[in-house]
Amino acid sequence: MRYLVVVFFLIAPFLALAVEPDEILQDPALELRAREISRDLRCVVCQNEDIDSSNAGVARDLRIIVRERLVAGDSDQDVLDYVQARYGDYVLMSPPLNTRTLALWFAPPILALIAFMVGFFVLKGAGRSRATNDLSEEDEDEVSRFIEAHKSEDQT
Repeated sequence: MRYLVVVFFLIAPFLALAVEPDEILQDPALELRAREISRDLRCVVCQNEDIDSSNAGVARDLRIIVRERLVAGDSDQDVLDYVQARYGDYVLMSPPLNTRTLALWFAPPILALIAFMVGFFVLKGAGRSRATNDLSEEDEDEVSRFIEAHKSEDQT
């Protein structure tokens, strides 16, 4: 039991949401919808946090807009469309695939492929340079003669 309490206190800061009490809707069903929509919206200041997790002023404004639109009777998709129209595709955690967002969707796999190829060729080149350092039979014979010649000098 003691370990559970410790684990809870270790992860509690990560579970904290930035939603302030004055933002919470009285209707629990609408509040639940607002929280679900908020998970799909990115804070434009914090970039990789949803608006419920961010303390930025813009995130607070977005949370209020979401709740206002829900109270006005908008569907979840209408709310997302409204916010997207005002803030652009970047505000969505999963932006749509279109010509403006091609870089967002394809840059990570392309960069990963390039990194893999560079790593492959670097490792391949390192293996090749090791193979060229091998001595020929003539060189080995010369080294053996050199060692034998110096052994006899060391014994005297």
